[in-house]
Amino acid sequence: MKDVLKLIRWQNLLFLGILLWVMHYWVALPIMRSEGMSVSMPWWMLLLVGIGVVCIAAGGYVINDYFDIKIDRINRPDRVIVTNAVSKLTAMRMFQVLTLVGLAFGLTASYLCRSTSMMLIFMLTPGLLWFYSASYKRMFLVGNIIIAFVAGLVPLLVALTNVSWLTHCLGDIVMRLPLPRTLYIWLGCFALFAFLTTLTREIIKDMQDQKGDRELECHTLPVVIGDTWTKIIVTLLIVATMALMAYLWWSVLPFDRSWHCLSTRYIVFGLIVPFLCELALLWSAKIPSDYGSAQTLMKFIMLLGVLYGLVISRLI
Repeated sequence: MKDVLKLIRWQNLLFLGILLWVMHYWVALPIMRSEGMSVSMPWWMLLLVGIGVVCIAAGGYVINDYFDIKIDRINRPDRVIVTNAVSKLTAMRMFQVLTLVGLAFGLTASYLCRSTSMMLIFMLTPGLLWFYSASYKRMFLVGNIIIAFVAGLVPLLVALTNVSWLTHCLGDIVMRLPLPRTLYIWLGCFALFAFLTTLTREIIKDMQDQKGDRELECHTLPVVIGDTWTKIIVTLLIVATMALMAYLWWSVLPFDRSWHCLSTRYIVFGLIVPFLCELALLWSAKIPSDYGSAQTLMKFIMLLGVLYGLVISRLI
């Protein structure tokens, strides 16, 4: 059981569950209440979507390890699960079962919301994760962008589910209200943050794993352009993320911009400072374990970004 939990990356699945919960209860619901909307998506609908997302993600982790056996034996031989603790056949069956369960829950939620867009997301994502693991992750930047795109879909899925449910309950009049646009703007900001931070983390992960990637002729960013230029690109991504946060704080988010405001302090100490620490770790990194530390810090920053939803729930 311990090996199975490691195979499906239970910590990452827990993070996905927290992300969905925070986006709905700390961001979407306060926005709807501030707009005078008394109707909201029921808890069981969020549960259906959550189980669908988590199961499809778990299947994606399993199939990724299935295709990465040779690379993992070089990069992290002590952590190879498929073939050591779980057979390839069992791993393939786990992927199939998890994906089918995720599709069943996701498509059920899509049907109840009468949303074709939700249905397409749940149907296309498993295919993207399969082709990512089988080939795209070995291509220059393509795999990184796919994973970042899938991560960015999660906050948007919360907005889409809420808008679809309201439209189903109240009719097309909902789409003539400002609420859908407001939801998509707010949750779109989180989606963009998830996309940029995931892309950054994936590139750092490629720097950590480049020994095995070189051995098997993968065309990842550090393999193709080298460590220095990859660090420059990661730095630009982090700077762009910080600049975007500053722009949203100043131009989009309707918060008090004084130093004493909770939003300002959280952005500075909870996000900007950790990003600066990430840059320091990145440029001092020389061996795989150093890049592993930088990657772990990026995961922590992603969690801090999600928890910014608590600030929003208190200020809206």
